Amino acid sequence: MDDMIDDAPADRGLAQPWLDRIAKAEAALKDWQDAADNIDKQYGELSRLRSVARDREFALFWSNIQVMGPSIYARPPVPVVTPKFKDRRPLYRTASEFLERACVVAFDLADIDDAMISLRDDLAIVGRGAGWLRFESDDEADRICIEHLDRKDFLHDPARKWADVDWVARRAWLTKEEMRKRFGSAADEVDYTGPLRDDRGRYAKKDTVDRCGVWEIWCKSAEKVVWVTDGSEKVLDEQEPHLKLDCFWPCPKPVYATIQRRTLIPIPDMLQYKDQLEEINSLTRRIHTLAEAIKMRGFYSGGGDVGDAIARAMKMHDDEQVLIPVPNLASLSTGGSDPIIWMPLDMLANTITGLIELRRQVIDDVYQIIGLSDIMRGATEADETLGAQRLKQQNGSYRVRDKQNELIRWARDAVRIAAEIMAEEFDKSTLVDMAQMDLPTDADVKKQIKQIEDQAKAVVAQAQQAALSGQADPQQIEQQAQQQIQAFEAEIAKAQEQVTIDQVTEFLKDEKLRPYVLDIETDSTVYPDEMAEKASRAEFMQAFSGSMAALQPMFAMGPEAIAVAGAVFKFALAPYRVGRELEGLIDDFVDQGPQIAERLAAQDGEGEDEGLAAAQMELAKAEMAKVQSQTEANQAQAALKAQELELKSAEAQEKARQAEQKFALEVEQTKGSIEKTAADIQKIFAEIQLAQQKLGIEAHREEREDVKAAAEIEARQVDQAMSAQDRQRQAFENDRDASRADRAQDYSERSGDRQADFAERQALLERTESAR
Repeated sequence: MDDMIDDAPADRGLAQPWLDRIAKAEAALKDWQDAADNIDKQYGELSRLRSVARDREFALFWSNIQVMGPSIYARPPVPVVTPKFKDRRPLYRTASEFLERACVVAFDLADIDDAMISLRDDLAIVGRGAGWLRFESDDEADRICIEHLDRKDFLHDPARKWADVDWVARRAWLTKEEMRKRFGSAADEVDYTGPLRDDRGRYAKKDTVDRCGVWEIWCKSAEKVVWVTDGSEKVLDEQEPHLKLDCFWPCPKPVYATIQRRTLIPIPDMLQYKDQLEEINSLTRRIHTLAEAIKMRGFYSGGGDVGDAIARAMKMHDDEQVLIPVPNLASLSTGGSDPIIWMPLDMLANTITGLIELRRQVIDDVYQIIGLSDIMRGATEADETLGAQRLKQQNGSYRVRDKQNELIRWARDAVRIAAEIMAEEFDKSTLVDMAQMDLPTDADVKKQIKQIEDQAKAVVAQAQQAALSGQADPQQIEQQAQQQIQAFEAEIAKAQEQVTIDQVTEFLKDEKLRPYVLDIETDSTVYPDEMAEKASRAEFMQAFSGSMAALQPMFAMGPEAIAVAGAVFKFALAPYRVGRELEGLIDDFVDQGPQIAERLAAQDGEGEDEGLAAAQMELAKAEMAKVQSQTEANQAQAALKAQELELKSAEAQEKARQAEQKFALEVEQTKGSIEKTAADIQKIFAEIQLAQQKLGIEAHREEREDVKAAAEIEARQVDQAMSAQDRQRQAFENDRDASRADRAQDYSERSGDRQADFAERQALLERTESAR
């Protein structure tokens, strides 16, 4: 139960209307529940499996589930939160990363893997799995709890499709103490049905603990949550939903395998090949019975009854006793005078061989029905080509893809509900601790802006004081102050662009804006194929390098062409999921494309274009002339002051001459620095081009070596497989020839013995007659 109250509510409605809904839903699912009970016993019932007297069975159903399970789910899902539109707004990007980090931590704490494995097993075995999300809060922290629900503890409004469902319900089994803590005095009005183990399939903490099954019903049309139980005439509690969710229910749609047409009644996959499983088990029992009868038994002339002797021979389990006495053996013999008659085992062996072959064919029929290829089961043949094996693997994955998508969809819906609960219910400090992102607060940004404004005011005051004192040129002071103020304004604008934690949490709590801005998904829950992963990355690198080479000419066509090239570049790489960090770097690279192009063009021009160099020299000369004219104006002003102040004229002229010499020296030094910097830039650009060429050659060489090595390995494997098959076929033929030879020699020896014995008897008879 989600909430705790001290006493039962005063105004409690009748429980029977809600219990009638529960009974109607249980009746609608009764056939499925009965079938699921039988399937659970067939899959694994310890008392039946450990019984010595049980019939022999072929555990194909259990084996299929063991193969199917890892194929549809193999690793826990990882939440992925991204902006719906890639316009790179700082708040949206920061909020999506913040919420994604919090969801990852929440899934880890909730042990999502355990719930997903239980859902996977329910989906594969009985055809439906359900789960539930709860919000818990105490003095320590806020938490998201993700629970797997037993199939008998989850019900919903019978409908043709999930969009028509009006209510969902879950059942919790509470002790009397828990009932009193949750529902107060209403706990004394209900019946307790006994230990939890009888209904839930597991043991309670103590066998003597009685529990009460309480249904928590979320009704969309009534917009309320109701708690009811059998044995209580009134509801235990009734209130408005304590969680405000877009989907209303705190549970995703259950995962379904196959459903009955125009209903939400599951159909277990096992029922689709139930006849084949029964036939396989019947053949297995017959094979085992005949195998037990294949024992070396011989009959010789002796006393006793014939029927008793034969019955005793069939029931004997002692392999050491081979010969059995039978009276009137001669009357049972159809020909010849062999004193021992052996049981015809070849007929039994041929029958067993035929039954085994028939069972193998039925097993293949089962694999055809459920779509488990031999590659997925780890079985293959040496003469199969690599293409045939890949085709089998792909076809097998197609058959189970619906189940994979169902589990991925459930995980996606679960993370959306969890994200909505965290955004609206979690405390801000809890979210900050979960996300582990160093974001400033609004107060921190205001404090930083105030510090910058104080520095700007101090600079302005200092400039005014210097201008009033007459210690320097007022225009120069004003120019320097203006530059510093512009720098302060840039810092203030940068500080105002910072995304704060207050802005992020306020945005996440916006129920109207959040669903339109954020796209919440999960990554795959199936282990990727390593070879396919490598091929995908190689394909990405090929697309990346190919796009760069194809779009490079557009970078020389101006900012507009660069913008188009950047958009095309991102469009070409959009199908590849390369992670948030690399996607951000690619976006930054595209945004900085014009600046990069200008910088490269400038570097190229300094080393190659003599006309541009001449133009730059003329520009430098013009700047020199401008500086010189300004210097002459200063000298004229100094001369005017010299006329007014005759005593200071000589000193002013000397200072002007020294300033001119110093300025000329600084200009020469600046020119030298510019030339040196241009040479360094040209050298660096040449080194970068050389490194790029080397990298391209090495990458091409490595790719050719990889392809060559892969081809050699594949050819070696094919040769080994063919050699192994030839050796196996040759050994089989040799064994068969040796067996034929042994049988022929044995038959020849026995024929010779019989002829010799017959000749001796004939000679004895002749001697007897002659003696008479």
